[in-house]
Amino acid sequence: MSSRWQDEVLADVASGVRINDQHIVERIRQAVLMQRLPPNTRLPEVALGEIFGVSRSVVRKALTRLAADHVITQQPNQVARVSAPSVDETREIFAARRLVEGEVVALLALEPAASWSARLSELCEAEVAAHARSDEAQRIEHSLTLHHTLAEHSPNRILGTMLTDLILRTSIVIALYKHAGLASCYLEGDHPRLCDALASGDSDAARAAVHAHLDSLEALLDLRPQTAQIDLAAIFAQSA
Repeated sequence: MSSRWQDEVLADVASGVRINDQHIVERIRQAVLMQRLPPNTRLPEVALGEIFGVSRSVVRKALTRLAADHVITQQPNQVARVSAPSVDETREIFAARRLVEGEVVALLALEPAASWSARLSELCEAEVAAHARSDEAQRIEHSLTLHHTLAEHSPNRILGTMLTDLILRTSIVIALYKHAGLASCYLEGDHPRLCDALASGDSDAARAAVHAHLDSLEALLDLRPQTAQIDLAAIFAQSA
């Protein structure tokens, strides 16, 4: 778990900031993105209320919003869980992301901008450095930020919104199906190749780079059901 992320949560509590459903949504979403809350993790309303110091009604509102965004699943009279897509859905998620992100980068390559191009290069370098020092939490964060930067600057805003959703759903299936014992899903050279294609204005090369990246990432998955036990209080770094 990232110590910086822990510090942010503890700082919220120490500052006396009012915890509402939006705060809980953001914290759970981030924990899923960073693969701290694995798929199938149970999210009991009572436990979350104690962790965040809020009523069950506030927790319930947050869970309803997270379910609408496919982050969690809710069934009547059952405890909410972090989403655990099936093997077929996992393949569909990757197929959709190849289409959407491939088109986003192809459009971006047609109108490269110094601002986001420089930002992508910085993130590539930061990811390489994090991997070199075996800081997987930071490596994931830099990788996610890179892809979110692509979505944020998409010339087609609808595709950008779709990509943001698919990035989250991809992170969920990676956490679920990553091969046991695989410390990192780092793919050396993939992001730099994409950055180079974007900087050169080569749409075909940028699309191909995204497709190759996602193909390689999908190949790292062990598409069999996985389960996990998790300590919610430890995840959210809050004492009672």
